Amino acid sequence: MSRRLEQYRARRGYARPDDSQSGLPFQQAAAVADLELEEGGLEPIERLRPQRQAPRHRAHERVDICIQPELNFSSSPEDRARPQTALVPVASLGDRRWAGVMDGLFLALSCAGFAGLFHSLGGRLTLTKIDIIVYLSVAYLFYALYFSLFTLLAGSTPGMQLAGLTAVRLDGSLPDSRQLLWRNFGYLLSGATLLLGFVWAIWDEDHFTWQDRMSQTYITAAVPLTGLEPLEAQAAVGYHRNR
Repeated sequence: MSRRLEQYRARRGYARPDDSQSGLPFQQAAAVADLELEEGGLEPIERLRPQRQAPRHRAHERVDICIQPELNFSSSPEDRARPQTALVPVASLGDRRWAGVMDGLFLALSCAGFAGLFHSLGGRLTLTKIDIIVYLSVAYLFYALYFSLFTLLAGSTPGMQLAGLTAVRLDGSLPDSRQLLWRNFGYLLSGATLLLGFVWAIWDEDHFTWQDRMSQTYITAAVPLTGLEPLEAQAAVGYHRNR
């Protein structure tokens, strides 16, 4: 290989490289490659290599990553829970107000009886700031016990029973235990917000309170749908939707 390289350099008229410092390996390899290509009559390697195609410009695709979903209320009125049958309509605000007044009267009598018992046992009722907070806490405790016991055990409060009202599901049937638990939680939340959950029925489209929305139930003066055949219940639902 060295001899052929010397002959090639002699023909080309290249000066002999300095022996004191050997050339770089890739220079010798390049010279050898040129010699072999010339003798063999082959085309340079650069000509044999396929031409690189210009990089294709891909169409830009926009991907939107929504970190926080948008609040879209456009379809909320249609998705809102409503009574599914016209046979069991929502009770009027007047009837429900009358039932609420009677429940409030029963609660007031209970708190007054407890205060009278406390005073008869030697307790003193004062009007300091701490005492007022204690009175309000005890009143809310009576409110919570009153609605919890009658809602979970009887399904309706004494005021509702005297007014002929009862709680039903959206399909007009009696609620189950899970819905009664949610309804009781709604009562507690409404009482903790100074009865705002009850007053909400004035502005609600279906006159539902917070406890109605949370438990998917409502108050009615009609007889609940019990003992109906499936076809009759479906006909009642279809009648209400077509209206």
